[in-house]
Amino acid sequence: MPTITLVSKSLAEVGREFYFLGPSEECTDCKLNGVCFNLEDGSKYRVIEVRGQVHNCHEFDDDSAVAVVVEKVSVAASIPKKGALEGIVTMFQEPKCGNIGCDNYRICHPVGTADGCKYKVVSLGKDIDCPIGEKRVYAELL
Repeated sequence: MPTITLVSKSLAEVGREFYFLGPSEECTDCKLNGVCFNLEDGSKYRVIEVRGQVHNCHEFDDDSAVAVVVEKVSVAASIPKKGALEGIVTMFQEPKCGNIGCDNYRICHPVGTADGCKYKVVSLGKDIDCPIGEKRVYAELL
């Protein structure tokens, strides 16, 4: 579902993707924080429309925030193969592995996901070749 929010001028471009990392403490008293902070923490978004409104904002390098329409986009991740089905809502669980040198590390520990949070499985892909033997599969999560 599209949402109107404010982003820095550098992000105000159709097709640009970004992660919303949460509100800044300095913005608590700003009259526009309801528009800036209406996204889900840790979620990935894509700009689908740039609006004409520009607002002064001391938090961005160019001192301005631009109104845009965004949509939430899926994140590539690996999930346990057992019970993995397209369309289900599942609780994301990172594997126990902490090997940052593994080829699959970025898929198994993706930015924009939180261990224990629920996500919808948009699509499934091939099995993940796991060096510690976990049975996992590639998935797009929303």
